[in-house]
Amino acid sequence: MATNRTFTMLKPDAVEKGHIGAILEKISASGFRIVAMKLTQMTKADAQSFYGIHKERPFFGELVDYMTRGPIVAAILEKDNAVEDFRTLIGATNPADAAEGTIRKMYAASLGENAVHGSDSDENAAIEGAFHFSGREMF
Repeated sequence: MATNRTFTMLKPDAVEKGHIGAILEKISASGFRIVAMKLTQMTKADAQSFYGIHKERPFFGELVDYMTRGPIVAAILEKDNAVEDFRTLIGATNPADAAEGTIRKMYAASLGENAVHGSDSDENAAIEGAFHFSGREMF
């Protein structure tokens, strides 16, 4: 059963380039309601834990370095069919393959610096949201 919440992170490259407002506006204009949001910075241990599923992959160290190099914006979004609709909104992981008008097509620089994370399943949305937010931080 599909849930109505998903998790996103505006990654360090999007924050560094000043795209926070534009990306949040696109998210809001697409019918998502922000139920939790914060500007924060992941520690190395945070990034290693959050991306633990990739720890055996050759890009893991580079991913951890990238995600800890600067602040991120973590958010929980609400909308019917949230996970699937948000994945459509952000576009393909590689911005070169992303559809016109998607967040990654508009704001990502490369496969490695792709501006935004979006949960890939309802289960992961719950896990990832709980990683960054306590229950009292969600509205």
